[in-house]
Amino acid sequence: MTRNSKADKSEGAVDKAAGKVKEAAGKATKDRELEGKGKAQHSKGHAKSAKGELKDAVKPRH
Repeated sequence: MTRNSKADKSEGAVDKAAGKVKEAAGKATKDRELEGKGKAQHSKGHAKSAKGELKDAVKPRH
């Protein structure tokens, strides 16, 4: 089943925010692994948000 664009965009926003928190925590504690995981999750969030935007762009207008 295809997910709607709002779900992708909202999940993307959550991943971006959580990724930023992990990244900051990793920097603060000098935990490079956590910082890297945060960066990866943040990037994943951008990709999900972009996917939602793309779905909106190609959605047929009636």
